[in-house]
Amino acid sequence: MANRMWPVAAALAGAVVAVVLGFLTFGVQASLAPDRLPVAVAAPDGPPRAAAERIAAQGGGQLDWRVTTPEEARRLLDDKAVYGVLELGQPPIVVVSGAVNPSGTQVVQQVLTTIAQAMGPAQVQTVHPAGVAGRTAPLALSALAWIGCLAGGAVLVLASARRNHQPGTGARLAQVGVTSVLVTAVLAGFTKLWDSSLPMGWDVLGFLLLTTAGFAALQTGLLRLLGVRAMAILGPLYLLAPAVAGQVPELLHDGYRWLLWSWTPFRFSTEGLRSLLQGTPGAPDVATGVWVLGGLLAAGLVVLLWPGRSAGQEAEADAPDRVVHVGVH
Repeated sequence: MANRMWPVAAALAGAVVAVVLGFLTFGVQASLAPDRLPVAVAAPDGPPRAAAERIAAQGGGQLDWRVTTPEEARRLLDDKAVYGVLELGQPPIVVVSGAVNPSGTQVVQQVLTTIAQAMGPAQVQTVHPAGVAGRTAPLALSALAWIGCLAGGAVLVLASARRNHQPGTGARLAQVGVTSVLVTAVLAGFTKLWDSSLPMGWDVLGFLLLTTAGFAALQTGLLRLLGVRAMAILGPLYLLAPAVAGQVPELLHDGYRWLLWSWTPFRFSTEGLRSLLQGTPGAPDVATGVWVLGGLLAAGLVVLLWPGRSAGQEAEADAPDRVVHVGVH
């Protein structure tokens, strides 16, 4: 009877994998739709301000307008509080930023340009311009940091299992430290290879090191608690990087926004890196990223340093003796 159930179990496993992959990847893309993307319409006091108020009052579900001055609007753009600015004038100017997530910038630029062209010939201006590598690198580096650190932790667990010897706290801490440094060096090398003009100062290197250390500590902590079974959790999380963290929340379906985007660590590392690489280090997402990634690092270290047996050690302790000594008299 048990042998007959295996084909059914295998089929169910395949269905579950398809559901998980569909939910975490293609489902995100298929349900994208703009919903109150934050933008600003900027004009000085007087008749232009009245025109700005009329544009904002027209509203619509796609955009969430703020009426402000040109100076304040550009400050909001640097802080990523808005994804684009429509400056009223002759001609009207659409201002976007390379430091803002490209998914939000693309939608906002198209909508604002259409509105501006209704008033006459329009110009598009990009502050903190980003090339292809500059737009791609923040998300790519975050994903590579996760998978690189995960590979290091998995190799330690599998090698220890083959040797039937569980690594101690010192070995796990050493693995976290060495993996963090090596993966950070790899990420910095890729950044310069992709675009040598991208900055690689101590602020960027420090943020990258904090990212890798936070990821490595969290992963190694879970691997200590669950053993190789933790890979069933940590592996699929990698899919959240390109699918969810690569989008602004206003484009995501509410379910994805609250169930996945709200907590995924990739968005904190991605947006913090984007601000540092594109010259807006004062953006709030840099400080937020430092706090969140530092929290991941602290939580992982607590698990690693907490006294007690790991999953592998408990399994080994419960296993029957493999060697039976037989004496012959």
